[in-house]
Amino acid sequence: MRKIFLLPVSLVLAAVAAWAADSIVVADWSQYPLGTRGIPEGWKGGDWGSPKYDFAIAEVDGQRVLHLKSEGDSSTIGRDIKGKVNLKQTPVLEWRWKVTKLPRGADARKSATDDEAGQIYVTWPRFPEAVRSRIIGYIWDTTAPVGSIFKSDKTGTVTYVVVESGSAKLGQWITEHRNVVEDFKKIHGAEPENPGAVSISIDSDDTRSSAEAFVGPVLFRRP
Repeated sequence: MRKIFLLPVSLVLAAVAAWAADSIVVADWSQYPLGTRGIPEGWKGGDWGSPKYDFAIAEVDGQRVLHLKSEGDSSTIGRDIKGKVNLKQTPVLEWRWKVTKLPRGADARKSATDDEAGQIYVTWPRFPEAVRSRIIGYIWDTTAPVGSIFKSDKTGTVTYVVVESGSAKLGQWITEHRNVVEDFKKIHGAEPENPGAVSISIDSDDTRSSAEAFVGPVLFRRP
């Protein structure tokens, strides 16, 4: 009986180990109490853009998510992932989001209108970080066409990749997949090291308008 019992357990443990190696979770909002406001535990806020951090853990469409609002401000939270993500094993960044309000008149291609309702950033820090870090920003823009890739006119370390644009999909949950290795090579012409941080942001400060979005799980996984 003992041998019959041990075999299924070993198979289960092997399956769990294999699953764990297939994905690295960056954000799973289910661990936070419903209604938690501001910067979630385990994340850090930025000190630029007069942030209000109008964030809340909410239950939407049967899932625990981060609800983000912006009213003329720029709010960013980041999480350290140094040593946690191996891009050779898990190069695909996956996340779910829903945007319900776009910043009016925004266009990420111009510094005067550089606002986006949905923003997921992957950072490769390099000293001095303010001028040499490499950052890819996956954004839902108001105006710039989907598929556009361009340097931020405001922040030289950031390159934008427009994943969604405009109002056609407002109010819809969308699951995004980006091969971060391929994007990095296309932008920088080199193989990336493993990233150091992931950030989530919303802003409407340049257009002096407002924006609203919801972000679900964020993870790195195998192709």
